[in-house]
Amino acid sequence: MPLSNMAVRDIETVIHPYTNLARHREVGPLILNEGRGIYLYDDTGKRYIEGMAGLWCTALGYGNQEIAEAGAEALRRVSFTHAFGGKSHDGVIELSEKLKEIAPCPASKVLFGSSGSEANDMQMKLSWYYNNARGKREKKKIISRMRAYHGVTIASASLTGLPWVHNDFDLPIANVLHTSCPHYYRYGQEGETEEQFSARMAQDLEDMIQREGPDTIAAFIGEPLMGAGGVLLPPDGYWEKVNAILEKYDIRFIADEVICGFGRTGNWFGSTTYGMKPQSITMAKAITSAYFPLSALTVEEDLYQAMLDESRKLGTFGHGYTYTAHPVGCAISLKTIEIYQRDKIMEHAAKMCPVFQMRLKKLADHPLVGEARGVGLIGAVELVADKATKRSFDPKKMVGAATVNALQEMGLIVRNIQDSVALCPPLIITTDEIHEMFDIFEKGLDQMEAWARKENARA
Repeated sequence: MPLSNMAVRDIETVIHPYTNLARHREVGPLILNEGRGIYLYDDTGKRYIEGMAGLWCTALGYGNQEIAEAGAEALRRVSFTHAFGGKSHDGVIELSEKLKEIAPCPASKVLFGSSGSEANDMQMKLSWYYNNARGKREKKKIISRMRAYHGVTIASASLTGLPWVHNDFDLPIANVLHTSCPHYYRYGQEGETEEQFSARMAQDLEDMIQREGPDTIAAFIGEPLMGAGGVLLPPDGYWEKVNAILEKYDIRFIADEVICGFGRTGNWFGSTTYGMKPQSITMAKAITSAYFPLSALTVEEDLYQAMLDESRKLGTFGHGYTYTAHPVGCAISLKTIEIYQRDKIMEHAAKMCPVFQMRLKKLADHPLVGEARGVGLIGAVELVADKATKRSFDPKKMVGAATVNALQEMGLIVRNIQDSVALCPPLIITTDEIHEMFDIFEKGLDQMEAWARKENARA
């Protein structure tokens, strides 16, 4: 089928993130121009279930008029003001108070950005700044984990533990370390329980700290569950053991709540779901239900006191962006959080979780699925060539990508991370919509199973 005029224009003008740009020239874009609830509509009028809430972010779905009006009113009232030089506005004050109130860790202040990548970049800068302020100039290394995802700026992409984010970008930069990935299904040893696996992962972390020298480690950053690494859930006892190690060695603990924050795992924050004890959290995505680019991080009291000391010494806090605390973003975030609380979105999501997880876990019986994993309203299935041995497909077969394409043709938008296929629908999804989504998903898996047999893809 020839490409439409709009598709050709896209190919000749737009660079698409996380896209095979060569293949894109052949197949063109999916052009989505309208959204309502959990559904999106393309330029031909075809309807799709948005099974990824956009990019893990559109928690309240599409077309929420209250949020749209909150943004419009903010634009009419004060289209822009900045936070430099002590300037402020009521929106950022109210939002900071609200975020301090709901945060899962003690927060002294809040610092804003425009994306999760930007916020994690700031976390790295602030960890260095903090240790310089307290005279610990060697305490600069940041520990992340293999298969973690923390963003794509030079610093945050370095924290990310995925090869396609590093390859040929000359990343990671110095002072970034990656400890073991705690994915029990893939990396657990024969006969090893989840608790034993967690102990081994914790020992790997402590061994790294001791090998590098505790006085050189500034911070550890971790997602409650690894989202863009494949929806990898922490094994039993993992975060309890990590909490103790970081406290033992005076290492700042940053929880990356960009995906998990605002109800995704069944609580306001994934840190609560998994018993994490961070000093600071990073927030983005569902902070505005993705209706406006906004991110934030909490600043603990010790860090704030260090920032005061540096301001006295240097004359200013030398950091900030043009759009830090943008008034439209703050207004939209306040309205989003108001809706979460007023309409009991967390409670609704909690009622939907058993239905979602029941349908997800049933997929583990499918011949193509090695593991079906999830919590709350997020999950993934890992596609394998052999269930018994957990043998993966040859990467050149691109089975995960082919599955996502087949599902898109059937009217379901999901995302593959190599051969894991993720689901993360809007929190407003209903029981009937969950069944509709998984009915399509199951048909897609059946189609791919038939394809795998026909093409001898398991060889």
